[in-house]
Amino acid sequence: MKLYGFWRSLATYRVRIALRLKGVPFDEISVDLLAGEQLNSDYDAVNPQHVVPTLIDGETRLFQSMAILEWLDETHPEPPLLPRQANERAYARALALVTIADTHPLTVPRVRKHLAEALSLDNAGVEAWGAHFIAEGLKTYEKLFEQRPPAPYALGSQVTVADLAVAGHAAGAGYFHVNVKDYQRFAALLDTLMALPEFADSHPLRQPGAPKAA
Repeated sequence: MKLYGFWRSLATYRVRIALRLKGVPFDEISVDLLAGEQLNSDYDAVNPQHVVPTLIDGETRLFQSMAILEWLDETHPEPPLLPRQANERAYARALALVTIADTHPLTVPRVRKHLAEALSLDNAGVEAWGAHFIAEGLKTYEKLFEQRPPAPYALGSQVTVADLAVAGHAAGAGYFHVNVKDYQRFAALLDTLMALPEFADSHPLRQPGAPKAA
């Protein structure tokens, strides 16, 4: 399999974790989002949306991390990332979408670029924007984990897509200097997840091209 991604990409991080959890070998091809490589004509032919990740398996070409995660779960069912019971499956998706649908899209490079160019926000203003929405997501997760505490993972004994989303949200918090330690239950779950090599080894800052210190 080929995974077009970028070290900093939170969506790629989610997919990277899933591939490693399922033991699926892959080659990652870097598309430097900060340098604008996603707009090059050769990548336009791969993904006309000009985003990462894109996963290619033979003739199959997939984009959007949630779609890729569900495809992986259907084609490589062990270990499952979605629970068997319908209500649990829906809850796992809902937890994941707190960041995948509601937070992460507001902080991606094309949004930050638009904020700077169209609204004349300086770097501090763009960072404040990202930090605000990251914190809103953290508040949501913390309230949800108060209602249903992780045990030890978000939905119990099995890692699910919800945990992949939590890990990505935490990495995003690091980018915008939001302290996840202020959210006790979220931080405890994160510590549990980062003890797993599939999560730790997939972290953006452990990828080729990432800065040596952050």
